[in-house]
Amino acid sequence: MHTRFTETFGIELPLLCPGMSYIATPELVAATCNAGGLGILATGPLSPEQTRSAIARIRSLTDKPFGIGCTLMMPGAKENAEIALAEKVPVINFSLGKGDWIVKRAHAYGGKVIATVVTEKHAISAEKIGVDALLVTGHEAAAHGGEVTSLVLIPAIRKVSSLPIIAAGGFGTGQGLIAALALGADAIAMGSRLAMTQESPVHTTTKDMIRERSVSDTIYSRNFDGLWCRVMDSPTARKATRKPLSLLTAAWRAIGLAKKTNMPVAKVVIGGILSQPQNLRQLAQFGAATESIRLAIEDGDHQRGVQLIGQVQGLINDTPSVAQLFSRILAEARATRDKLPG
Repeated sequence: MHTRFTETFGIELPLLCPGMSYIATPELVAATCNAGGLGILATGPLSPEQTRSAIARIRSLTDKPFGIGCTLMMPGAKENAEIALAEKVPVINFSLGKGDWIVKRAHAYGGKVIATVVTEKHAISAEKIGVDALLVTGHEAAAHGGEVTSLVLIPAIRKVSSLPIIAAGGFGTGQGLIAALALGADAIAMGSRLAMTQESPVHTTTKDMIRERSVSDTIYSRNFDGLWCRVMDSPTARKATRKPLSLLTAAWRAIGLAKKTNMPVAKVVIGGILSQPQNLRQLAQFGAATESIRLAIEDGDHQRGVQLIGQVQGLINDTPSVAQLFSRILAEARATRDKLPG
């Protein structure tokens, strides 16, 4: 199945694995690429040295194009982007920040850049700086989806942008792929669906919980990590999203995060309290949420952990290999297309 997305990025299928922290490992990224899609490495939890090693690992597992993800507002993201540029990674996907410098330097060696957007305004700005495609994240998505559902957001952004669109949020089947193409997208990202594959590192306990959940068993709140975020409904998630973080608690958590990331404690905490208390609170929430996410994914610990998940979890009831999943999606897409009225 060929679209502008497959042509632009030199791949076979309009299917993408987004850079999900602790999930989009080199093994899952490479499996996605080898099956014909585009895998994006999650670098949020990685140091620059770990990012360099992960890139080498991907290259040992596949000779296909792949990418890395950079959430630019997070500590260490710029450094990881610098590693990707130095290693001439084929695709860089940035979010939550200004990526014009990434576009300029990636294009210099023939790389491609994807911007993650949730509004028409973001899409227009991204196109102006020269990105090659847009990852459009709808309300149904895991983690930081927008306020608007994919059904409306995709055609709205198609009206203001000529770039290839990768639709994210609610997609995990062949029927969803056909729907996305009909709305104006050129590919789909399937984070929750690919998290439920054999190559995914998600703990067995968590995979079992995802299988049991319905489409309505999620919580959408800005109290978990400071941004509007969708997580699996659980007692721990309800507690974590009950109320926003106080400034005092934020300062205490920021101290731990500063030490962990080798950032100056005084600059992060004292400077944050005096000049940018909201940014300090955001940094602290991100730091606390990161460990909670890791516990759910790697340890299957839902007494302390919280799982990011999209509403599409209610459509997932098995754990195929990535190759098996992609074959199924293509078969479903063809069958769906053939059933449409002439």
